[in-house]
Amino acid sequence: MSIKTRKIVIVGSGNVGSHCAFSLAIQGICDEIVMIDKIEKKANAEAVDLSDTVSYLPHYVKSKKGTFKDCEDADIVVVSLGIPPEDNKSRLDYLEDTIKEVNTIIDPILESGFNGIFIVISNPVDVIAHYIWKKTGFPRNKVFGTGTTLDSSRLRRILSDETGIDQKSIQAYCMGEHGDSQMVPWSHVYFGGKPLFDLMKERPETYGELNLDELTNRTANAAYEIIAGKGCTEFGIGVGLSEIVKAILHDEKRILPASTLLEGQYGEENVFASVPVILGKNGVEEVVEINLTEKEKLQFNHTCGVLKEYIEKGNTL
Repeated sequence: MSIKTRKIVIVGSGNVGSHCAFSLAIQGICDEIVMIDKIEKKANAEAVDLSDTVSYLPHYVKSKKGTFKDCEDADIVVVSLGIPPEDNKSRLDYLEDTIKEVNTIIDPILESGFNGIFIVISNPVDVIAHYIWKKTGFPRNKVFGTGTTLDSSRLRRILSDETGIDQKSIQAYCMGEHGDSQMVPWSHVYFGGKPLFDLMKERPETYGELNLDELTNRTANAAYEIIAGKGCTEFGIGVGLSEIVKAILHDEKRILPASTLLEGQYGEENVFASVPVILGKNGVEEVVEINLTEKEKLQFNHTCGVLKEYIEKGNTL
């Protein structure tokens, strides 16, 4: 009997990449984590620091600084390199610089013989995921972005703050861009299975007071508050990435929002945008197409229009 260990390579050992590694390690989601960075001392430092946790973990996890050759037998390559965020800059503003960084890693990864799944975090994540998909020629199910996985968690946190209901009892997604143009399909927000729209009618003095447009904007701008305070976001995306990886490695068939290629779903084509998807051992195994109201359709079309503009821009760089 042969036992296959689970191996994740993280390309980019900054705040995001290192926190993804930490979350994967402490939850025991994989057996080996390889850190790659253009600053080798940084990758080595993160790997060694992570190794120092193993004595106190209930499971063994191997972490090390690696090279692109390590991608050969990896199950998943996480692309988390990029430019540190700045105040007053949207994610789309980092497109040109991030593509320059991505262009340095694609050929070495492919030359290693890697045939696993790409999960993209680098911003603007929807556009970069599309770029990597086109450059690699991988099947659409094996290249996708974390997209609004994090935004959806932020939305549930904000709704919890406003209503007092625990986040885990709220079902809600953000869709479209992981960025300023994202939208919320409010017709599919539920509290313990009860539609928010029903609660707003039944309890006008509490739920009825919720300003949905304001809540959408607060969710879209949540990252800027964090960046202004400490220069980056890291904890939320680390755990969000871990949930995606767990769904793949355990073949959970779990539904999460992720940025994937749309091929007619929601009336959109040739664009990577966040929608609910089924995640399993083959990556994005199915797009879940929920029924949107006419207003929500227009909002989703708008955010896809923004992404298409930048995808086209990225193709010319």
